[in-house]
Amino acid sequence: MPTAASYPNAPDLTTEDYIVIGLATCFIKEDGEVHQVEVIEPIPSAALEALVKGIPTSYKFAWATTLGNVVDGETLQKPNNFPQTAQFSDEFLQRTIAAARTYKRKENAKSLIPIGTIYTDFQYSTERKRVLNASRVVTKEDNVKQHSHTHKIL
Repeated sequence: MPTAASYPNAPDLTTEDYIVIGLATCFIKEDGEVHQVEVIEPIPSAALEALVKGIPTSYKFAWATTLGNVVDGETLQKPNNFPQTAQFSDEFLQRTIAAARTYKRKENAKSLIPIGTIYTDFQYSTERKRVLNASRVVTKEDNVKQHSHTHKIL
């Protein structure tokens, strides 16, 4: 039996290792307007376990596949079952390798979505928008007012 190729930056992984890739609805804020985008991103085992239990999520569907179907060396391959307009998430390669390792550690998570199948029974919701380029600006108004006796010894 031939051995599957491994990745130079992840010698513990091969092209045959299990991975789940999801299509998420996210948002980008530009010039005061919010634009919807579809993002392809890996789903780690712990997150998948929570998602299949029915928590609200921005994932439309998830596809169980092998690492070799998505990553060829350093090259990303957009799966055919994802929309052409969908884009890969930031740091997709590193996140995918990290997610693949979670399935090696938690073998039972692989049974949630059999390899080669698409899971669509998520509790899809965009009520809480995932804004990708959100930045937090801390102001003086954010400071919590303390009671006058907080630092006094009574």
